[in-house]
Amino acid sequence: MPAEQPPLTFAVPKGRLLDEALPLMARAGIVPEAAFHDKGNRALAFACDGSSTRLIRVRAFDVATFVAHGAAQAGIVGSDVVEEFDYSELYAPVDLAIGPCRLSVAEPAHSPEPDAAASHLRVASKYPSLTRRHFESRGIQAEVVKLNGAMELAPSLGLAGRIVDLVSTGRTLIDNGLVETETILQVSARLIVNRAALKTDLRVAELVERFRSLVADGAPA
Repeated sequence: MPAEQPPLTFAVPKGRLLDEALPLMARAGIVPEAAFHDKGNRALAFACDGSSTRLIRVRAFDVATFVAHGAAQAGIVGSDVVEEFDYSELYAPVDLAIGPCRLSVAEPAHSPEPDAAASHLRVASKYPSLTRRHFESRGIQAEVVKLNGAMELAPSLGLAGRIVDLVSTGRTLIDNGLVETETILQVSARLIVNRAALKTDLRVAELVERFRSLVADGAPA
């Protein structure tokens, strides 16, 4: 008898994007076991009802790493993460049209007029690659201070003159005395897959087609 296939590992991010993704995942046949929804459960890997899929719940940036290195065959993550890492083994075939936001530059609302001739800036962000690429395209060298949170504090405490962060409503910026000055990237959630797995595991190709069909049919998220 042929050997049983190992579980298909599907990586999802913790937080708000996951809440939006779960209904769409259910339509695609990925329904996590009840323990997944238990707030007191600290497990990171879960079975899925009615399939051999294994769900892992990790930080958004780690979703891309797990999939790119083949530890997971597929997953869901924001296009900001896809663009930041730019892994060659990562393929993002489906825009899921959920989790819309934007990656933007912001600075203090009452800062002096920016010097158009400035050739060097200090910017706080958890997106060093995207930040550097954005400013380099304008002929500006950006020194990126890597932060994983509380980005809005950086200008008021003198850590950096600007920040680059995700913006949805913009309310957090306003509450911290910042204004959005540039949009670097429009962001939405993407289905991502490992390129090698897509070629060698029929289940991955089938998964891509299921999600593609759901989005084309306008499946509610």
